[in-house]
Amino acid sequence: MTQFALAACAEMIWRDRPIEWRASRLKEMGFGVGLWNWPDHDLARLEATGAIFTIMNGYLTGRLTDDEGADELLRTARETAEVGKRLGVQRLNLHGTGLGEGGLPVQPIEVVTGAMWLKAHETLRRIVDMAEEEDVTFTLENLNLPVDHPGVPFGRAEDTLALVSSIDHPRLRLNLDLYHAQIGEGNLIELCRKCLPFIGEIQVADVPGRCEPGTGEVNWRGIANALKAMGYSGPVGMEAFASGDPETALEAFCNAFTV
Repeated sequence: MTQFALAACAEMIWRDRPIEWRASRLKEMGFGVGLWNWPDHDLARLEATGAIFTIMNGYLTGRLTDDEGADELLRTARETAEVGKRLGVQRLNLHGTGLGEGGLPVQPIEVVTGAMWLKAHETLRRIVDMAEEEDVTFTLENLNLPVDHPGVPFGRAEDTLALVSSIDHPRLRLNLDLYHAQIGEGNLIELCRKCLPFIGEIQVADVPGRCEPGTGEVNWRGIANALKAMGYSGPVGMEAFASGDPETALEAFCNAFTV
């Protein structure tokens, strides 16, 4: 039997409990802990939990597509890198542009031009240089456009793969979110195979509903078996709401990815 390095997003489960309680409970259950934006939390209390923090948003504001946005992204990413090192966060996550209320882009972009692609590549090069200086690793996450994040540039996994593979540096990997990919692209096993050399983390939630594996249409055991056959043994994070009891949801996640 193979179990991947499993983690869960603490922001999405036990939502009536303090975040440090959630991190401690995930640690007790053997899971790594995913976070969103660090200014929302008491860092000392999170640090005191001793949890393994697997991933966290790696910036506060900014975007990949223009000079002003790139400078802001680099500034807040460098600040976040310092926080990440304090907490021992393994991966710092990026998107094509900053996300606001409800996950909507702060500055939506309907048409991504060739100039924006070139600027995004340049911005990610700068991110890699900074990551080398700070000794941290960033990931670039795909997001779905039809349901949750309309107007986010480089939202498709096809696009994040193109950018990350063009940089081809170990300090920049993919956060391959299969919930978003199922909504926007499908064909998840072939997508995993295509992205395999560049994956830093895989995130999962079932479709529809964004709850734990087994609540929707995706054959997660089939995906887990395919990942094992491909030789993937890296982190898998449940970035999902619990359909009922959180511990039961985490058990379903663990069962799906123990193959």
